[in-house]
Amino acid sequence: MKNPYLYGYLPLFTILLFSLTFGIFAVTESIELFNAIGVYAGMREFLSDLELRVFLLIVFALIFFMVFSALKLIGETIHELGMLFFSSDKAGETMNVARGGYVIFFFGALLSAFGIQSIIVLVAIFAITIFIYFIYTVYKMSHFMSISGMIGLIFFEILFWSIFVISIVYVVMKLYNGVLASLPFAN
Repeated sequence: MKNPYLYGYLPLFTILLFSLTFGIFAVTESIELFNAIGVYAGMREFLSDLELRVFLLIVFALIFFMVFSALKLIGETIHELGMLFFSSDKAGETMNVARGGYVIFFFGALLSAFGIQSIIVLVAIFAITIFIYFIYTVYKMSHFMSISGMIGLIFFEILFWSIFVISIVYVVMKLYNGVLASLPFAN
């Protein structure tokens, strides 16, 4: 099949699958946390165990869906901005060639179902999927770009994502330290 829209549905299914697997892990961990702090019994007075798990799954899956959707939007925007700066392709052929990489994310999302019990396995599968997709995209685009353009694109994307992740970690650490410093027993 040579339909250019063949892989158009895969990003949605990929985000849904990753959201569900990360959401199921978060439900398991949150129920253990609720048991440890003694809130679970009180919650069970209002909801059955199944209702509580379904409610938590909907909430966590929705949160992860929003996070993964935002990451996809940011990633595509930065990639296309890099292509604007470093590619000489005026017809947009490189973007169509790289769309086949959606299959990599889809299989990564399917594989994440095996890692539901461990956050390390889930994050590792997600990171490996991103790395394989990045290699695939660079390989496919190398046919349409010069060496200097490829190096510029790779450097641009790595630089952006490094700054983005470092900024997020910095903000989270500042908030965490601020909350800990404001607690009365922290002195």
